[in-house]
Amino acid sequence: MTTAPAGLKGLVVAQTRTGDVKGQDGFYHFREYSAVDLARHRTFEDVAHLMVGGHLPSAAEADAFAAELAAASTMPHELLEVLLAIARSGADRASLARLRTAISMLGSLEDFPASYGAEPEQVRAGVVRLIALTPVLQAAIHRLRRGETPLPPRPELGAAGSWLWMLTGEEPAPEHTAAVTAYLISTIDHGFSASTFTARVVTSAGADVASAVCGALGTFAGPLHGGAPDRALDSLDEIGTPDRARGWVRERVAAGERIMGFGHAVYRTTDPRAVLMRDHAERLGGPLAELAVAVEREVVAALAELKPGRELHTNVEFYAGVVMEQCGIPREMFTPTFAVARVVGWGAHILEQSADPRIIRPSAEYVGPPAPAPLP
Repeated sequence: MTTAPAGLKGLVVAQTRTGDVKGQDGFYHFREYSAVDLARHRTFEDVAHLMVGGHLPSAAEADAFAAELAAASTMPHELLEVLLAIARSGADRASLARLRTAISMLGSLEDFPASYGAEPEQVRAGVVRLIALTPVLQAAIHRLRRGETPLPPRPELGAAGSWLWMLTGEEPAPEHTAAVTAYLISTIDHGFSASTFTARVVTSAGADVASAVCGALGTFAGPLHGGAPDRALDSLDEIGTPDRARGWVRERVAAGERIMGFGHAVYRTTDPRAVLMRDHAERLGGPLAELAVAVEREVVAALAELKPGRELHTNVEFYAGVVMEQCGIPREMFTPTFAVARVVGWGAHILEQSADPRIIRPSAEYVGPPAPAPLP
């Protein structure tokens, strides 16, 4: 038996064609393309096609895929009837739990086939269904919770514009659509994260796409994973002014707390997604962006002083929260916005894993009392 490192850190457990993260270089890619280049120059739909279909689409393929997503975004009437009850449950920031409940019910209503033994096109259809419907469900739950009427998607606005429309009911500004598009694309996938691994484990058992996405959402909801953008902005609120940043960091480090928005499990340099989002934050401008840039400088300097050699740089959550706040996305919807993007990456990994008939079944090292012991 081979003993793996704690948390499986550095252990290769699968092969993938979806992309990779090169932490030492501050670089990551989706298939063969720089993820940041894609976020700067392509549409969300194009990159979703790349991840699900394996290549960037031609103009005709892009039109066909957009039409497929639009057709897959219709909410079942039976689900809409119970969505109000789902929306009213839980705390404000339990949005992912509510989405998980809705997707679980969707899987039951539409009887998604088990991935084991299914034709690849059946699995792909389930993936496309969830990519298209996840933002619709999440926005509807949000509006119902606020006593507002859910709004239908508007595919002509693009994924980010439609998302902003469904949340706010207002025509999105072009600069807001551009910033949220960049964010959505840049967070579609990011190596073998905990939620991605969960989606693949569930799929390896032959389960359906909805079950795999529910498992991924459960993992993603953790504050050490997808639940960080709003907490990073909460920290910025606490700091208030740049001159308070270093003292605030010292207090948190002394208390053994994590500094949300800084440090990453893989990167040993600045997260390239943070650089992308900082550019958009500064382009949008305003006091919040100015505060974030100044505080970032102070926090990085404080961490270098307090934890020498740790290479704790800004990660995507810090500026993601700033950009989403600038674009009018409610704070409780920061992590759900992240999930709207990441469901594409989960879908790509589900498709890849479904082609492998082997179940992921590692071993555990028993460290309890010696057995067998006499019964008392």
